[in-house]
Amino acid sequence: MAKAPTEIKSLARAHTESAIRTLANIMSETEAPHAARVSAASVLLDRGWGKPTQPISGDDDAPPLQIQRIELVAADGGAKD
Repeated sequence: MAKAPTEIKSLARAHTESAIRTLANIMSETEAPHAARVSAASVLLDRGWGKPTQPISGDDDAPPLQIQRIELVAADGGAKD
């Protein structure tokens, strides 16, 4: 019988300390490939501090978009014949 999602989550969380230690060891290992070290560092930062927000506009200097109003408009523009 398959394990319930909550049981799987609990089993995975039981390995948290070991997983973090492994990531920290990979990040600190000077002989490890650079990509592995960057990936481990990134995962540790994301877990510890959260992922950084990204602007939607595509312009890094522009502030994130703010939606102030959503309006429903007829497909034909509401024009009458």
